[in-house]
Amino acid sequence: MSNIRIAFKVHGTVQGVGFRDFTQKCAKLDELKGWVRNTTCGRVEGEAQGSDEKVKKFLQRIDKGPSMAHVVKMEKRTLDVRDGEEGFAVMRTAESMFKPEN
Repeated sequence: MSNIRIAFKVHGTVQGVGFRDFTQKCAKLDELKGWVRNTTCGRVEGEAQGSDEKVKKFLQRIDKGPSMAHVVKMEKRTLDVRDGEEGFAVMRTAESMFKPEN
């Protein structure tokens, strides 16, 4: 089974509600590699890599979010798979690097 990698950006009430920790727990359940962080524009973004089936399951979970979150929109795009990455990290808040596909 081949791996895929996606970038995601979640809009809504997603900061201050445990969304990054929730995302990390979901990624670990699905044995995904990648990262998640808050953005300075009030969103949560990240990248996730694993089997197609597990990435889809992960996206379904984070589209609902933790109980205090309210997801209104999730953007995603496909990236090239990366080798050598270990685990799923919670990163520091930064400017969004998410660029939608044209």
